[in-house]
Amino acid sequence: MEKGISQAVIRRMPRYYRYLGELLENGVERISSNDLSNLMKVTASQIRQDLNNFGGFGQQGYGYNVKFLYDEIGKIMGLNCRHDIIVIGAGNLGLALTNYAKFEKLGFVITALFDINPKLKGTKVRGIPVYMMDELEKYCKNHSIDIAALTIPKDSATEVAQKLVDLGIRAIWNFAHVDLDVGEDVIVENVHLSDSLMQLSYNIVKNTANE
Repeated sequence: MEKGISQAVIRRMPRYYRYLGELLENGVERISSNDLSNLMKVTASQIRQDLNNFGGFGQQGYGYNVKFLYDEIGKIMGLNCRHDIIVIGAGNLGLALTNYAKFEKLGFVITALFDINPKLKGTKVRGIPVYMMDELEKYCKNHSIDIAALTIPKDSATEVAQKLVDLGIRAIWNFAHVDLDVGEDVIVENVHLSDSLMQLSYNIVKNTANE
């Protein structure tokens, strides 16, 4: 990813990718920035500015080739290669992530789950094995892992995250209810589901007050 590109732009790229994928499924071959603007509720100027960060992909009066733009954004986001993931925590959220097969279509492949519950040892989720936490070190040494997803209580998240870093994991998808700080050379995406609910609650209250 090029340096100097704002996180706001990066956060919008998956949305472009999703909408372009839907256009492809509907047989659309070409689209103007204005039509894409109307579809996504983002200004045409914003779309052009965002894409120009990566070189720009349209021609004036010609618009965007949907398949080409879809593929290029996929490359920008690293979706043209496979990313192996392990899930730490085989509870409800860990199981939900593992059962979401669409991740694999995007190149994100969950290869193993880890938990401390001995009753889960040797079981499988959608064909994916569940290991015990004391098997984590051996597994990481014998497999190339790109991302670790944390779906564990916040009390143990920091300790487990540090262990993952020590084992060479350089990207953590964190669902634990704590913001992790494990060093600048490790990429952490903190996902707080409750934050989204609170934002939704705020907008409900706001809309109700305006009625």
